[in-house]
Amino acid sequence: MQQFSPLTTISPLDGRYNRETIKLRKIFSEYNLIKNRIKIELEWFKKLSFLSSITELPTFSNSEYIFIDNIYKNFDLHEAKKIKCLEKKTNHDIKAVEYYLKSKFVKNKFLKPYIEFIHFGCTSDDINNIAYAIMLKKSKNEIIIPYWEKISLKIKKISIRYKSIPMLSRTHGQPATPSTIGKEFLNFFFRLQRQIEKLKEIKIFAKLNGTVGNYNSFYIAYPQINWYEISKEFIKKFGICFNPITTQIEPHDYISEYFFCISLFNTILIDFNKDIWSYISLDYFKQKLKNKEIGSSVMPHKINPIDFENSEGNLGISNALMNYISLKLPVSRMQRDLTDSTTMRNIGVALGYSVVSYESCLKGIKKLYLNKKVVLKDLNNKWILLCEAIQTVMRKYKIFNSYEKLKYLSHSSNFNKKIINSFILNLDIPIEEKQKLQNLTPMEYIGISDIIVHKFFNL
Repeated sequence: MQQFSPLTTISPLDGRYNRETIKLRKIFSEYNLIKNRIKIELEWFKKLSFLSSITELPTFSNSEYIFIDNIYKNFDLHEAKKIKCLEKKTNHDIKAVEYYLKSKFVKNKFLKPYIEFIHFGCTSDDINNIAYAIMLKKSKNEIIIPYWEKISLKIKKISIRYKSIPMLSRTHGQPATPSTIGKEFLNFFFRLQRQIEKLKEIKIFAKLNGTVGNYNSFYIAYPQINWYEISKEFIKKFGICFNPITTQIEPHDYISEYFFCISLFNTILIDFNKDIWSYISLDYFKQKLKNKEIGSSVMPHKINPIDFENSEGNLGISNALMNYISLKLPVSRMQRDLTDSTTMRNIGVALGYSVVSYESCLKGIKKLYLNKKVVLKDLNNKWILLCEAIQTVMRKYKIFNSYEKLKYLSHSSNFNKKIINSFILNLDIPIEEKQKLQNLTPMEYIGISDIIVHKFFNL
């Protein structure tokens, strides 16, 4: 057998990008999924033992509850392997967890008589859906949102730093009305910030209501207990929203909402990566190169925008996975089928490619510095951009065919400032308007783009 290492894995998430994804492995690995299941099963047993209506299950002494809690606290990779061995026999992951816990309880003489209350009334998804909800909540709060806020903060700082630096805009790839560097970065900050707020608002749901969502087995055993409220209390203990209406499975709609939000953030970031790539190709931005870093294997002069390219590529893979998962999970035949089970095992993979892309993007942004000389030179040579300003003022004074006259003028092969000034001089508009237009330069024709940045950030 080949030795396992980052160099022998199939997935680059565990190989090439293993450093970037280590945080996610601590949440979405098979080991952590099993450990969450252990936690939920034990907490459910404890919850039942506190119910006075269940006379067949007593409230235990403090030492027994310490014993129960220690099963979770002392759970490690060695213990997880025991469960995987049981799963090979049962061919059922949740039943393997149940049998494992029973094997622990029989070692305690006070708990041994009550081992049948482990997994009492539950269907597999009662345990699994809570486990995944815990994992998604943790990844949202501890990984995804912090990454998003870090990226948006970097973009915000660039927007503020260059809020007044004019630049040539491009629409359809062609020279267009000027903006400022700060305003163009603000466009992305604003879009990304909206998704951050949306993700924060997305609720994570879970359920515990038996085989078809109606508490059938719970009710037949203990009809006097308000199982609806007990379930609600139990779910909320994990900081998760209670889903009161389900089939055998929690329908996963919130996971689709969760992933669609991330997918949109990623799409905006793809747009950002492509624009930065273009700005680098125009020499508007340069990249800091480490001492021994190489851009090309044969062209010594090259510094490729690889971080933004890597980010773009991994965002695409992540979105492809998340879009499939988002469309698949809400669909289940009748009460349930197992297509959701195998699909949900790839949630960490989908998020993993996002995390890799976020790291690449942050790395790329850190290398950027503005080539102000090129930015201003490129804009200063584009007198043709003032045609928009001139024809708009002409329209103000009702000059017929304003647009058409500037269109004809702009198609002159030797178009320059002198031609513009001559044209303005012959216009039938007030002298102060002529002077304003004649004094206007491409670098000054930025509208209120700098003011927009200033106002938005309350500078």
